[in-house]
Amino acid sequence: MHLGVDVGGTKIEAVVLAADGSQRFRERIAAPQGSYRDTLAAIAGLHDRAEAACGGLDSVGLGAPGSVIPETGLMKNCNSTWLNGQPLPQGLADRLGRSVVVANDADCFALSEASDGAGAGERVVFGVILGTGVGGGVVVDGRLLAGPNGIAGEWGHNPLPDPAAAPAAVLARHRAMPARQCYCGRTNCVETWLSGPGLLQSVQAMGCEVATTEAAVAAAATGDAAAAAALELHQWQLAAALSVVINVLDPDVIVLGGGLSQVGLLYDGVVARWDRFVFSDRVRTRLAPPRFGDASGVRGAAWLGRRSGQ
Repeated sequence: MHLGVDVGGTKIEAVVLAADGSQRFRERIAAPQGSYRDTLAAIAGLHDRAEAACGGLDSVGLGAPGSVIPETGLMKNCNSTWLNGQPLPQGLADRLGRSVVVANDADCFALSEASDGAGAGERVVFGVILGTGVGGGVVVDGRLLAGPNGIAGEWGHNPLPDPAAAPAAVLARHRAMPARQCYCGRTNCVETWLSGPGLLQSVQAMGCEVATTEAAVAAAATGDAAAAAALELHQWQLAAALSVVINVLDPDVIVLGGGLSQVGLLYDGVVARWDRFVFSDRVRTRLAPPRFGDASGVRGAAWLGRRSGQ
């Protein structure tokens, strides 16, 4: 029995997977706000309830909203900022009395979809998060790619490429947009454009007064010209940004996750456009929706513990 825990900004979710990948336990709770100690206590409570329900656990994996600094074991880059600078892996191990494997939540998403999801059986899988932020993870031959900086797959903080191959009208819209400042201190990061809030900002800038990305997609589907133009621009921008990943990594499949992965028109729309940016005679990489939806992150955390050989 393998426990996975996914720590988000508003919720913490736990799942136990058996050796065959079947789910034996699942629980979601509200995430404590502003407190490292309360976060530890909440995770420990989920662990104890899962262990009681399943009669014991063989491994524990955790998907965190940031990365572990290899030299110190402290957390960095967490949007749950109260975790930054804290020894989350060791703190959990001490609290639970057992080892805990920790990885970035986007890495866990990628591992889930590579293990028994949309990328199962493929050699190189790139998992993309298009949600409140933009992240990614890389799985090669069933194992997460982890580099010395703990940021493998973090394409969301690369600069957004200029979609120069787009039609003149689309390109003009792109270039007319003012620069966007990212919380990381850089300008025009992929995240500032291709996240859910980034898309909504583009929609509103083009004159469609909606409050959510879901409303923007619905408006485009019912003929709102501004919303449709913003979604067309988004597809060209996403195609250009993913082409950089393909040119460097050449993955077999890219799996989209996060809230925008539910926007069905992205799949055919991006695939129809990205061959203009990729350095190949044609693009053989598949673009796929996630098999497990918003459960992929927590399932990947369970796979993380299992693959670690705890």
